[in-house]
Order: sequence, then structure tokens, then C-alpha cells
Amino acid sequence: MSRTAGVRCGGVAFLHSQQVQFHGAHSGESRLGQRPVMSTVYGLTGGVGMGKSTVARLLAKAGLPVLDTDDLAREVVQPGEPALEAISEEFGMEFIGSDGGLDRERMAGRVFDDEAARDKLEAIIHPRVREQWLEAISGWRASGRDGVVVIPLLFEVVAESSFDRVLCVACTADTQRQRLRARSWSDAQIDGRIAAQMPIEEKMERADCVIWNEGAQEVLREQLTRIGVLGTSLP
Repeated sequence: MSRTAGVRCGGVAFLHSQQVQFHGAHSGESRLGQRPVMSTVYGLTGGVGMGKSTVARLLAKAGLPVLDTDDLAREVVQPGEPALEAISEEFGMEFIGSDGGLDRERMAGRVFDDEAARDKLEAIIHPRVREQWLEAISGWRASGRDGVVVIPLLFEVVAESSFDRVLCVACTADTQRQRLRARSWSDAQIDGRIAAQMPIEEKMERADCVIWNEGAQEVLREQLTRIGVLGTSLP
């Protein structure tokens, strides 16, 4: 696909390297109702390896508070946390590491190709993580601050109604695989992780804005500025 190839999603055409796709209004309205908002809270999602962390770093560098649910998921399985105790009861003590926390590598191997086990693990971790980011959102709204929560499985866990805008980071399948191979992932691991998530086309369709991550960071900054997350919003 060329740099200027047009893509149409949800009836909106855009150029990968130049534009972002809008689904929602980019005014004071939000998913929470057609009303002016003193702050705007963004949910940031996208496919694995498509650049969520890159976008999150750009936003954090610009001064926006950014909360990554992957970080929260690590925190809730530290020694002494209730989630860790629940995991040991459900899966066994062999998944507790020498440091007393979750052995993430062993657990990943356990749930990689076992959907039922993965569902059990997520049922333990996700509610505790959600409680923390909901608390953060409440704080931002109370103080009139904008903020960003990074949730890889935002649509899968039906979290979109908590945000004023949902941003989806996307790229081509080839680029996605190249990035994941650079992490030393095998093709089987890549296939498994992609299959475990909602298709990126559906995430793009459901998001308010799509950020296309195929070029330089300057292109990302331009897109974030155009949708009003950075600098002045579009007229």
C-alpha cells in the first residue's frame, strides 16, 4: 500500500500519511453525551505492535497525564496483592516467581493457547485494573484536566463508554508483524496474540479517530494535533 493510498472506514476516507479518520465530532461533544466538557478523557487502543506506546509517550512528553493499563496489570500482581492470591488459588503456586510476584513468562505460556484459562486470568486482573483507571479519570475530571488511558483491549472489555473520545492506533499487517518479530516473537506467538484480539478493522470502525502509524513521529504529532489532542484542534 502506498503512502498516499486512500482507505475508507465508516464512510470516511483518509490518507494514511496525511490525515486521521474521524467518526465522532471534534467539538465539545463526547461519547458521554452532547454537552460541553471541562476536560477530555481519551481512551487509547489499537492492535498489538501497532504503536500505542509510541503515541502514549508523545502525549506524556507533551504534558498529558497518561495511564497505561499494562503497567497497572503488573502492579496488581505484586507480592501481597489480592489478585496474586486469587491467581495462586486458581492456577497454583507454580506461577508465583522467586520474588513472590507473578511469574509472567510462565503464566503467559499457560494461557497462550487456552482461551478458558485466559478468561479466568482476565476475570481476576481486569476488574482490579479497571477500578484504578476509573479512579484516575474521576480525579482528572474533578480537576478539569485532560488525560489518557491506554487500554489494548478497550473494546473487548466494553470500556468505551467511560471516555469522551476513543483513539485507535493502526498500521498495516506487514508493519505489525515486522515490529513483533523485532521483539523476538515467533510467528506462532504473533498469530496467537493477533487472534486473541478484536480485528483491527473493527477497532478502527468503532473508534472516534484513527491514528495511522506508518511514518515518522512527526507524522504522528501532526495527526494528534489535527484531532485536538495536541495543540489547536481542527476548525
